Amino acid sequence: MNKTAWVFPGQGAQFAGMGKDIYDSFPESKKVFKKADEVLGFGLSKLCFEGPVSQLTETINAQPATFTMSIACLAAIEGKVSEGPSFVAGHSLGEYTALVAAKAVDFVDGLVLVRERGRLMQEAPQSSKEGMAAIIGLESQVLEEICAQVRSRWPDSHVQIVNYNSPKQMVVSGSLDAVRSCIKLAEERGAEWTKLLAVSRAFHSIFMQPVAGDLKKALSKARFNDAKVPVISNVTGRALTGAGEIKTELAEQLFSPVQWTRSVEYMTNAGVTGFIEFGPGRILTGLIRNTCGDMPLMLTNLGSEKAISSFLNDNRSMTSQFDEGAARSVS
Repeated sequence: MNKTAWVFPGQGAQFAGMGKDIYDSFPESKKVFKKADEVLGFGLSKLCFEGPVSQLTETINAQPATFTMSIACLAAIEGKVSEGPSFVAGHSLGEYTALVAAKAVDFVDGLVLVRERGRLMQEAPQSSKEGMAAIIGLESQVLEEICAQVRSRWPDSHVQIVNYNSPKQMVVSGSLDAVRSCIKLAEERGAEWTKLLAVSRAFHSIFMQPVAGDLKKALSKARFNDAKVPVISNVTGRALTGAGEIKTELAEQLFSPVQWTRSVEYMTNAGVTGFIEFGPGRILTGLIRNTCGDMPLMLTNLGSEKAISSFLNDNRSMTSQFDEGAARSVS
């Protein structure tokens, strides 16, 4: 039997205009957006649909916006498909979305948490300029050596790999000068592509540790249940189900590297052959393909009315064929 995983993107996938077609087409999705506006006390849906981009990309807004958009996509198909996932997983912020999908936390509590998480990450104390950079084309061991070399020069830079996105696509984070030095050394070592990201913070690094206590307080106020479906941990790349261990992991996740490559490998080793990405963009399915190479996989993106409608039509067709076959087999 084929196994499927549902995956959810993180910050950076958002774009102005996202979700409007889903809001207009699916009543269940409209309820999600309206509930988000009500809970947050401002027009998050309008920000998703109309921008401005400068406001939408602020961490405090981008996280609840991406979270809400992804849940709205999920709401459009829930209860209408024959089979659920064997695993759920999300990249960074997306892990919170995955927890809602796994019924470990409800939408309202999840939304409040990601809004607070975004605020804490955006407003974390800053003693020096920070930054992040994406680097493609090097083995992780090579990039780790580069980070160690830079840290030996700037011990307080705390520069490190913070996103293991695929075997040869990673993100480094730390003090800005150190990150720039990593870019230069990576290019000298043969990196295919490098880019200083348009962020002013060093996410998933030790620079986020000062606000981890505040996030723990927010997590303690939310109601968590054991997950109905195993959730893959960003910190370890392994499955979690217990409410207590999920809470602990979310606090650590704030200042720990995102082990997305390890997460994908865990799921495929467990027999997953299909991935459905819910939410804006196609970032995760691209990373999954880069991780799995020629492995035969079914990769689906559900981030638009057209994609969701097509998926539901295909599912109804498969269900109808199954029901007709079952009827013939017992008649």
